[in-house]
Amino acid sequence: MKKIKEIKISGISLPLYAFFIIVIVSVLALGKLPLNMVGITLLLVALGHLLYYIGEKLPIMNSYLGGGSVFTLLGATLLSSFHLIPSHVIVAVGKFMGGQFGFLDFYISALICGAILGMNRNLLIKASTKFIPVALISMIVGFFAVGGMGMLLGKGFSYSVMYISMPMMSGGMGAGITPLSQIYADGLVHGNQAAIFSQLAPAVTFGNIVAIIGALSISKIFDKTKYNGHGTLISATKEELEKPKIKLDAQKIGVGMLFAFSLLMVGVLLNYFFPKIHEYAFMIIIVFILKATNTVPKSLEESVVMFNQIIMTNLTHAVLAGIGLALIDLTTLASAFTWQFVVLCLTSVIAMGISSWFLGMFLGLYPVETAIGAGMINNSMGGTGNIAVLSASDRMEMIAFAQMANRLCGAIVLIMGGILIRFFYH
Repeated sequence: MKKIKEIKISGISLPLYAFFIIVIVSVLALGKLPLNMVGITLLLVALGHLLYYIGEKLPIMNSYLGGGSVFTLLGATLLSSFHLIPSHVIVAVGKFMGGQFGFLDFYISALICGAILGMNRNLLIKASTKFIPVALISMIVGFFAVGGMGMLLGKGFSYSVMYISMPMMSGGMGAGITPLSQIYADGLVHGNQAAIFSQLAPAVTFGNIVAIIGALSISKIFDKTKYNGHGTLISATKEELEKPKIKLDAQKIGVGMLFAFSLLMVGVLLNYFFPKIHEYAFMIIIVFILKATNTVPKSLEESVVMFNQIIMTNLTHAVLAGIGLALIDLTTLASAFTWQFVVLCLTSVIAMGISSWFLGMFLGLYPVETAIGAGMINNSMGGTGNIAVLSASDRMEMIAFAQMANRLCGAIVLIMGGILIRFFYH
C-alpha cells in the first residue's frame, strides 16, 4: 500500500489520480460530461498526464518510440478511432481545441511570448538571421525532391508537389490545407473544396507522424555529439545560455497572461488587414521586435515567462491528448495509404531534414536543432504538429523558431499554390 501511495503522476498520488479517472469515466458513461471549458479541460488534462506517464514507463516506447509525448498522441487517437470516447465528446474536443473556443490559441500565445521574451537577446538575434534562410532553402529542396521522386514512381511532378509536398509544408489543417484547398478549388474549373481537402489531409497527417519519428530519432542518435545544441540553435556563452531564476508570483502570472493575449489580439488585428499572413506570424514578429529592441521592462518579461512556465507544465500533455482525440483521423489516413504515398512523404521529410542539417552546419548552427526546427517542423501540422514534434524530441524551447518557420513557409505555400494550380492544371 505504501508503494502505491509513492507512485505519482505529474506530482499527484496514484489514489487521488484514480479518483479523477473514476469521476471522468462515470460522467462519460452516463453521458453527463459537460461539453464546456470545465468538462473538456478535466478530460484532456487527466487523460494527457495519464497517457504521458504510461508512455514514459513502457520499455521500448520510452527508449525508441518517443516515450510519453508520442504515446499520448497515439493513445488518444486510438481511443477516438475505436469509439471508446463518445463521438459527441470528440466533436466538442475539436471545437474546444480550434476556432470556437481557441484552446490552442491560449496555449500557443503563452508559448510564443514566453519562449522569445525568456531567451537571451543576443542569442535570439544571432540565431534568427541564420535560421530563416535554412528553413526557406530546405523547403525548396523538399519541393523538388518530392516532385522528382513522383516522376520516378509514375505519379507525376505536378501531382506529387501539389498533393503531397505543398500540403505537408502548408502549416497544418486550419491555417494550411483549409485555405490551400479553397485556393485549389478556385483555380480549377470544377473544383470542390471538400473533395480537395480530403485529398490533402492524409499527407498532412502522415507527414506529421514521420516528422515526429524523425525528430525523435535525430535527437536520440546524436544526443552526445558535437552536433547537438540540446535546444539551442547556435553556440553560446555561459551567460547567454543561463536561465534567469524567477520566483512565481500569482499576480505577475495574471499580468503575463494579459500581455500575451493582447499581443495575440494585435496579431488578429493585423491579420484583418493582411489576411494572407497568419496572426501567429504577426505575433512572432511583434514579440521578436520587442525583445530585439529591449522595449519590454524586465518585470513584465518575467511575468510572461511565469505564465509560460505554468501553461507548459500543466497543459502540454492536455494539448497532445486533444490533438490525438480530435485532429488525427486514422480512417482518412488509411484510405490514402499506398507505398508510393509513403515513399513521397518520407522523401519530403528526409530531403528537408538532410538539407537543413548541412545548411545549419554551414552557417554555424547546431545541425540537430536545424534538422528538427526547419526540416521536421516544416512537415508538421502547424501549431499542434510543432508541439508534438518538439515535445517528442525534448526541444520545446524552440517553439518560437518552429512557429516562425512554419508560418513563413506556410504563407509562401499558399501564395505559390494559387499560381501553380493554374500553371499545372490549365
